[in-house]
Amino acid sequence: MTKPVNFLIFIADQLRADHLGCYGNQVVKTPVIDALARRGFHFTNMHVATPICMPNRASMMTGRYPSVHGARHNGIPLSLKAKTFVDSLRLAGYNTAQVGKIHLQNMTSMEPLWPLEPEERTRLEAFEPDDGNYNQEKRDRWLESNDYDLDYPYYGFEKVKLVDDHADIVHGHYRYWLRQNIPNGESLIGPENAIPTPDYQLSKVGQAWRTRLTVDQYPSAYIANRSMDLLEDYAQSKQPFFLQVSFPDPHHPFTPPGEYWDMYKPEDMTLPDSFYSEHERLEHVKWLHEKRDSGTAAKKGTAAFACDEREAKEALALNYGSISNIDAQIGRVLDKLEETGLADNIVVIFTSDHGDFLGDHQLLLKGPLHYRGLTRVPFIWADPVNPELKTGDSSNALTSTIDLAPTILNRAGVPLFNGIQGKDMAPVVIGQIDKLRDALLIEEEGQRVILGLNTRIRCRSLLTQQYRMTIYDTASWGELYDLEKDPNELNNLWNNKDMAGIRAMMMEKLAYTNLELVDKSPYPTALA
Repeated sequence: MTKPVNFLIFIADQLRADHLGCYGNQVVKTPVIDALARRGFHFTNMHVATPICMPNRASMMTGRYPSVHGARHNGIPLSLKAKTFVDSLRLAGYNTAQVGKIHLQNMTSMEPLWPLEPEERTRLEAFEPDDGNYNQEKRDRWLESNDYDLDYPYYGFEKVKLVDDHADIVHGHYRYWLRQNIPNGESLIGPENAIPTPDYQLSKVGQAWRTRLTVDQYPSAYIANRSMDLLEDYAQSKQPFFLQVSFPDPHHPFTPPGEYWDMYKPEDMTLPDSFYSEHERLEHVKWLHEKRDSGTAAKKGTAAFACDEREAKEALALNYGSISNIDAQIGRVLDKLEETGLADNIVVIFTSDHGDFLGDHQLLLKGPLHYRGLTRVPFIWADPVNPELKTGDSSNALTSTIDLAPTILNRAGVPLFNGIQGKDMAPVVIGQIDKLRDALLIEEEGQRVILGLNTRIRCRSLLTQQYRMTIYDTASWGELYDLEKDPNELNNLWNNKDMAGIRAMMMEKLAYTNLELVDKSPYPTALA
């Protein structure tokens, strides 16, 4: 009988594909991830289901789009009744564990938007709220306790070492460890305790600070250490396992520890071509630039803002420092795989939940502007057990984070559940086919009224190998780019008369793609 294969997946937070050496970056040092790509297979055209944390992570877990699984944007938790691929693995006999950030429920101190309270609000919803605890990742519950924990299994995970939120002020099991193992550990974290960095503009707006934590005390090292502990346990077990390792970095605020803070100098950074281009700006990008130029830009939150050259270079340098730290921690975990004898029977995956503008079009962070720096993520699949794997090869096939679930389940030999919308990437990995789809959808349901529009933003993008089209539900204008001729998405062809046929073709594809992605779960009643 064939021995079941194990799985180890690494997920970074807000890491764009072109910020890795194996994706062509000549500056950032990622030797471990680059080596993984050389012994594996990587996809160069993978995009998010939505460029927002909670809904895209829910799409990874379910293989379904946010409009279907219901967690459409941050603040709406994934239903505890939702089936995840980790549920399927657990029920098939896999040990399942997660270390790091999960973010399938609210991790801030705010109450979740759904289930709604009080009762009179719930009567305005089309669905009754689920029974169950939707405050499990809530920041206050962890900070006010030393022994609070999740209800297990948590979306399929039998064990969790939670590290939620960002920078050095994360909460969860890490915070318990910090209190118990580092004398006065909580006096070392946060901007109020940081090492002064007067030359950094981002420090003045709360988007970066130099943490007093050492590399070994920082959350990324904790995540690696707990992952290594689990691997030692699994090496003694006869059961197959699925281990998900999820780093909260390089997400802003930027707080790379120790030598990683100044590993890269802002003055040495080269910004994207679109930063300096004099091309005609989109209406909503103009709005952001006007806010910056008038001194009224909101730079302290999580929404996109227009930046100046120094801010972009600082963000890029600190982002690279965080990435190099993650790379080193992944190296430690992979070394443990070798040490425990698990390396020969395990699929190792690396990906990210979405990207960051990081200077594209003079923007920072993320928002409802579907530039490739935001939507394109890395995806590496290393499978030493599969002799057909095209080792060191890559594919430009259009792939999505919804493809993760069916690919893992099929590789594990576990049946897919009805309603999965993603596709198995395995035929591409072994060179059997060169594409999965002709067009790919990206959804976005916004929380904020921003970018000069008069309501919260709802938009949809359709990608083909050559074009990207984006429509907004309250705008008379849209976006259309020829990605082959214009990879930096500088020239919007929406109103170009010569492109009217292409625009009509893309609208037709969008209509049929939306039709294809209507929910198919549950099955209809059979005819008598």
